[in-house]
Amino acid sequence: MTPATDLGTIQSMRILHTMLRVGDLQRSIQFYTQVLGMQLLRTSENTEYKYTLAFLGYGSNPEHAELELTHNWGVTSYEMGTAYGHIALGVPNAAAACDKIRAAGGNVTREAGPVKGGHTVIAFVTDPDGYKIELIQRPGMS
Repeated sequence: MTPATDLGTIQSMRILHTMLRVGDLQRSIQFYTQVLGMQLLRTSENTEYKYTLAFLGYGSNPEHAELELTHNWGVTSYEMGTAYGHIALGVPNAAAACDKIRAAGGNVTREAGPVKGGHTVIAFVTDPDGYKIELIQRPGMS
C-alpha cells in the first residue's frame, strides 16, 4: 500500500451509508422505522433503471451514518451470501431493546448476553429480508 500523502483527507473521512438490497421496500421501511426507531430521511425513484432508494437513520449525514435501502423493481428476494456479516447498533440496554423489538414484531435471534469469551453484552435481531443486526450494549447512551 502507498502511504496517504494528505493525512487531513484521510482523517476527515466518515462512513456515510451502508446499502442493503431489499425485496419489499415498504416492509423494510416499516421495520427500520417502527421496530428500530430510525427516521425515513429521504427517498428517490429512478424510473429509467427501475429502482427506488430509501435512506434511513438516527440522524442525517455527515453527523450520522445512514442506511440506504435499495429496491430493484420486480425483485422480491436476494441470497445473503457468505461475505455479509451484520450491521451494529449501540443501545443503552440490550435486553430492554430486545423486549421492545420483540413487542413491535421484530425477530430476536440471540438474546442479550456476554459475547463469547468477553464481557460486552450483545444481542442479534434480523430484519424482514434476513439481514443480521447486532445490538451492542453501551450503558452511557441515552
